[in-house]
Amino acid sequence: MLVRLGDLILSLLAWVGDVALFGARALYDAFLPPYELKEIWRQVFEIGWRSLPLIALSGFAIGVVLSMHTRASLERFGAEAMIPAGLAIALIRETGPLTAGLLVSGRVGAGIGAELGAMKVTEQIDALEAVAVDSFKYLAVTRILACIIAMPLLTAVIDFCGIFGGYVAESTISGMSAQLYFHRAFSIVEFTDFLPATLKTMVFGFIIGTVSSYLGFTTTQGTEGVGRTSTSSVVLSSICIILINVVLVKLIFFVFPVKA
Repeated sequence: MLVRLGDLILSLLAWVGDVALFGARALYDAFLPPYELKEIWRQVFEIGWRSLPLIALSGFAIGVVLSMHTRASLERFGAEAMIPAGLAIALIRETGPLTAGLLVSGRVGAGIGAELGAMKVTEQIDALEAVAVDSFKYLAVTRILACIIAMPLLTAVIDFCGIFGGYVAESTISGMSAQLYFHRAFSIVEFTDFLPATLKTMVFGFIIGTVSSYLGFTTTQGTEGVGRTSTSSVVLSSICIILINVVLVKLIFFVFPVKA
């Protein structure tokens, strides 16, 4: 039993090391020519623009739900006036970035893993190498950079849609005006609340792109392996995002301490 557990831990550590080396190589190659700007832009469009409806609708729904839950809690203490501010802080600091990361992990991670996995098992990656194309840079680096670029933009969208959803819920329930709602929502929100929380999603994007691309490049066992890669990309990316988020939140509080 102990031997099997030890082997499992060693396998996990070896996998983490391989993914870390894969990501480090991607970051290093990103600064070396040639720069695949056209492909990066195409991937930003695929990852960012095509994810926009999902992100916007999810943010709106989260804002409505958070508004209702917040009202149910604060009404007990007669603090309904704090609903917009509490909703904005919750969305901007944590709910928005983490939700955006998990949503993109589900939509984009599966797509990258399946696409690169299919190219791997059908030997299309080998064909690119045969015609002197750096497959790693063209396929992996471009997707990782696109995820890093798109994540902060999508996070800003989900924050805005969430706050707007909260306004729709509040105006429906209490008749609060837009001017009053947004004044209260941003009365205690500072730039140090928005910037670190949004920029940390660049790390989420790096994780999604790296894990999904690595699994795609190491796919085996034909079409069955492609399906397994697609599922693993979502699961492992989401787990990594949740775990690294704990570290990033602690780091943000250390660098940007909350004022008393």
